[in-house]
Amino acid sequence: MAGDMRRAWRAAAAAGIMAAIFASTAAFVTSARPGASQAPPSPPLAGTAGAGSPALGLNPSRGSSIASGSAMLVALAAAAGAAALIVQNKGGGHGEIGYHLALKLAKEKGLKVTMIGDSAAKKDKPPFSSYADLEAAGVDVRWADLSAGNMAATIESVGPCEYVFDNQNICPMLVQATVKTWKPKAYAYVSSGGMYKPVPEGALLETGAVKEDNKQLKIERNAAAQGLPWSAYRPQYIYGPKTNKRDYIDWFLDRITRDVPFPLPADGGLRTTLTHAEDVAGMLASVVGKESAAAGQVFNCANDVLISHKEVVEICAQAAGKNPAAVLSKVVFYDPAALKGVELPKEGKFPFRETNFGVGVQKAKDVLGWTPKHTLASDIAEYYAEYVRLGKDKGDIKNAWDQAVISAAK
Repeated sequence: MAGDMRRAWRAAAAAGIMAAIFASTAAFVTSARPGASQAPPSPPLAGTAGAGSPALGLNPSRGSSIASGSAMLVALAAAAGAAALIVQNKGGGHGEIGYHLALKLAKEKGLKVTMIGDSAAKKDKPPFSSYADLEAAGVDVRWADLSAGNMAATIESVGPCEYVFDNQNICPMLVQATVKTWKPKAYAYVSSGGMYKPVPEGALLETGAVKEDNKQLKIERNAAAQGLPWSAYRPQYIYGPKTNKRDYIDWFLDRITRDVPFPLPADGGLRTTLTHAEDVAGMLASVVGKESAAAGQVFNCANDVLISHKEVVEICAQAAGKNPAAVLSKVVFYDPAALKGVELPKEGKFPFRETNFGVGVQKAKDVLGWTPKHTLASDIAEYYAEYVRLGKDKGDIKNAWDQAVISAAK
């Protein structure tokens, strides 16, 4: 009975995508007729090659573009109705990723999705309090103790699945050992952009130096050793509307809304990248239909613009209705090197690294065809409204670290 239901699911999903293929092909044929009106081509985005660029291997003809798009739809049709497993952690910066990923896989990719969430999660808090959205989309949400050591049986009760998305660091090696018997099309692991060693300037790339003792790096390498068709995704400084770790942006808003002085490293020009959880989910979901291209690869996840600490201040100040220049006039700049060895409180510590530390995402654009949809500037109004709704603009803040750094910098 279960096998019949799965075959019916796959047939229905595949039929829907095949219909899209026929529709797109018909649209191309119609537009190619003599006299058919056509919109002028859009100019290339800044920093990218134009249409027909040899570097991108593109054919300038419109027919080739349609053929390429149809090929992708055919690949998606082959995946439609396939099963996907998401193993989801209990929160932190990665907590919101699984929510968006489950919706994208079910609604956009036509997959039959099962999510195993950590039973230690606070289910009355975001994003878990919104899991009714997942169930409404047909996602099978289950709960298990990821630290119990008996996850193999729980995972086996779900599979086999063609796609496995591992968004936790409690038992990833157990997950890898269990799912490799399924021979999945893709195993995608949510790793960390924190493993890189800083560079003096520019973006951190996937080919850059990493800390060899990094936990996530060991998990990536274990996936390869298991012989899985693995890929790893390294997000940096995650934020989103349903996150339960708001530190990165709230640190700035807490100080700006209270009109208090606060420190920034160097001259405020050090650059980083922020990552919206939905963009991470979009990159993970893009492996569907791109399994061969993704296999054995690591991809950075972030917005595609390096942003300075001063620019974060300016964006947050505008959202809070403050004059950015007036806010920056209260900033005390300090030299991180001069404070080495100084005993500082940890409470309220600056949320970013005190160096240039932003990742580049061009590889994911080129290999996976992924593009981020979010920027801090476009998201800040909604984020600030939630900040106020939660009452976080009221009351005392934890800024013992600020006061100690300001005192030491004088």
